[in-house]
Amino acid sequence: MKTEKVIFVEDLSKKLIIWYQQNKRELPWRKSSDPYKIWLSEVILQQTRVNQGLNYYLKFENRFPDIYSLAEGSEDEVYKLWQGLGYYNRAQNLLHAARIIVKEYGGRFPEEKEELLKIKGIGSYTASAVASMAFGKPTPVVDGNVFRVLSRVFGLYTPIDTAKGKKEFSSLAGKLMAGHPPGIFNQALMEFGALWCKPKNPDCTHCIFFKRCYARKKNAVLALPVKKPKPKVTDRYFYYLVTETQNGKILMNKRGSNDIWKNLYDFPLFTLQEKSEPLQTLDQPPFQSILPGLVYALSDISREYIHLLTHQRIHAVFIRIFVENFPEQSPEKGLLLIEKNKIEKYPVPRLLEQYLQDQKLIKHH
Repeated sequence: MKTEKVIFVEDLSKKLIIWYQQNKRELPWRKSSDPYKIWLSEVILQQTRVNQGLNYYLKFENRFPDIYSLAEGSEDEVYKLWQGLGYYNRAQNLLHAARIIVKEYGGRFPEEKEELLKIKGIGSYTASAVASMAFGKPTPVVDGNVFRVLSRVFGLYTPIDTAKGKKEFSSLAGKLMAGHPPGIFNQALMEFGALWCKPKNPDCTHCIFFKRCYARKKNAVLALPVKKPKPKVTDRYFYYLVTETQNGKILMNKRGSNDIWKNLYDFPLFTLQEKSEPLQTLDQPPFQSILPGLVYALSDISREYIHLLTHQRIHAVFIRIFVENFPEQSPEKGLLLIEKNKIEKYPVPRLLEQYLQDQKLIKHH
């Protein structure tokens, strides 16, 4: 004889799938079981809302219609298409995984989660999504929406950003999935969290789980899900030297791997942990390796731009100078001269994009 809890679990899953079939959004990757398109969409939608990610998906699908074309793409082009989405390691992982799938798997995605996880650049979440949605494997996908729905309905207070929490929620999602098409169930649970069981102001009164939802009954909707206390946000002060040469070029560099914005382009930079007078930074080593012997005039000192990252608050000021005698030979290692009308082709952090738009060096998108 089935227990009340088992009946509730079975009823919840059925209601969820019916709700999904009646309310799901028509999204391009849902019209296909092509693992490439499913994988591409899931990588883009990590830490990104659907309404923002959709345009990026369409741009990528148009430029790289299959795994082979993506594998042949250049790093700069992939980063440029990704520009504005943030979390740039996702773009790096996307390209890296595509090249491995083409080189080592002949362009065919493995069907099992365990095999997908062997590919550098594919993590547990993405592997579960591809295995379930493209190949029908019973692997639960647990994202922020799923954490929210399950924690509220079942009253789970385990912090979702812990190993214990991830294991607990994944186990519960797996039990709810049993007996249902895995890909449909995973999408239904994520869609319900995105459209109905929202972080703020969810419509509990008309919810399909109104009678059984723990959070509604205990007035704990806004208390769930639980996360560990956030780490302190660090303030960093960035002073950029925007060097414009006599022949209409601007000095830039490609960022290294030991800090944020890996492999994106920016200007020569001096970083401090506290605020400084912008012009005083011109005497510092990063800029002194560029400026000696140059005849230059100060063109502009920008306003302070503030850019928020997960654990950092960036305060940036751009010091723009015009140089009358910049040498025509190649600049020192790591630096490159870029024609002003070609800057738009290079992938830059969102912070720089905003400055370049304000200076009318690139167009608003």
